[in-house]
Amino acid sequence: MKPAGDNRPSGPLEALGERERQILLQLARRSLVEYFQQTVPALPAGDDPAFHMKRGCFVTLMRCGSLRGCVGNVVPRLPLCEAVVENARSAAFSDSRFPPVERKELEEILIEISVLTPPVKLQWKSVDELLSQIRPQVDGVLLEVGGRLSTFLPQVWEKLPAPIDFMNCLARKSGLPPEAWRSPRAVVSLYQAVFFSE
Repeated sequence: MKPAGDNRPSGPLEALGERERQILLQLARRSLVEYFQQTVPALPAGDDPAFHMKRGCFVTLMRCGSLRGCVGNVVPRLPLCEAVVENARSAAFSDSRFPPVERKELEEILIEISVLTPPVKLQWKSVDELLSQIRPQVDGVLLEVGGRLSTFLPQVWEKLPAPIDFMNCLARKSGLPPEAWRSPRAVVSLYQAVFFSE
């Protein structure tokens, strides 16, 4: 398992130690295996707050170095352990960009989990002011324009290190013109994440 990046936030996410991360990755893996058995994996027992606190999270599936599925939620909806099961299955079987994962692919699938802090809405009056608040390699960005939502996890900075390119691609992701994020109607929120993989 690789460690979280240098963007590791302080606060409640610090409770996700090595043991908790391993358990969550195993839970995500079991959720895929047991899908084909038409069962649902048992959730972690006990009172560990790291598993039962509501958190936004994403589950990303990679196969042979290529994206195979990625689904999640920025706004906390479910206890973390339940969100991992739901998002793992959605990434494998409901990501509209890809055909459903087949049983024979499971051995080649690599699972990454991102656990998020709650998003914080930015206040800004100019593009320069907005960009000055976004920290490359640290912040995930949630963009809403005209009811359309899109987000990039902090890991996306590795492929799009220039803030303007990052924001242009984020706007295009939701079907908007690349400059849509510059609009006064745009709502931009930031969050941080810890991420870990098999």
